[in-house]
Amino acid sequence: MPHILIIDDDVELSDLLKEVLSFENCAVSVAYDGLSGLEAVDDSVDLILLDVMMPKLNGFETLKQLREKWDVPVLMLTAKGDEIDRVVGLELGADDYLPKPFSERELLARIRAILRRTQVSKGQPQNDFVTYRDIKLYPGRLEAYCNGDLLDLTSTEFALLHYFLLHPGTVLTKEDLSLDVLGKRLAAFDRAIDMHVSNLRKKLPDWPNGKPRIKTLRGRGYLLVEGD
Repeated sequence: MPHILIIDDDVELSDLLKEVLSFENCAVSVAYDGLSGLEAVDDSVDLILLDVMMPKLNGFETLKQLREKWDVPVLMLTAKGDEIDRVVGLELGADDYLPKPFSERELLARIRAILRRTQVSKGQPQNDFVTYRDIKLYPGRLEAYCNGDLLDLTSTEFALLHYFLLHPGTVLTKEDLSLDVLGKRLAAFDRAIDMHVSNLRKKLPDWPNGKPRIKTLRGRGYLLVEGD
């Protein structure tokens, strides 16, 4: 039974979400502001639904403080049409975003996609690993190393890197990455994959020749490249 934490000051919406998720066999906790939400996070939480506009501590600051200690997946709830909120949320480490108002069906689909990634990882043996050149991944522990150094990745960044390592030297389209990694079809003006790749690229050290490990092929997608 996944444990979902809702952090949203909209009491009516939070109560409705709690009821919907309870019917889906989820354990649900609710906090009505960012400070209370941070205090409610522990190892039992599998996913956080985080609103942007809240008193005491807004969603961005809450996410920023959350990422200093926790890598729990976060689905941000943003204002409809406010793209800047989505971009900022992804830059700070959110796994996905959902504009308000949203349908129950869409919310559940996004939640299932995120949980599917993390739950599959938890079910794998702790010592199984995937390697490519100087990168080593442990899917069961959601740990990634480069040159022996632990990489500070979110669960989505880890899943993205894992996917790249399984397809070295292959051009991966944004459509494929969105569907296979995020679990959703790529929509018009959806920047999620771009932001996740950008965040991952910043956390991967360049090759000794100064070239990045992930190359952008304009109009085609992304490519994991070998160094010299």
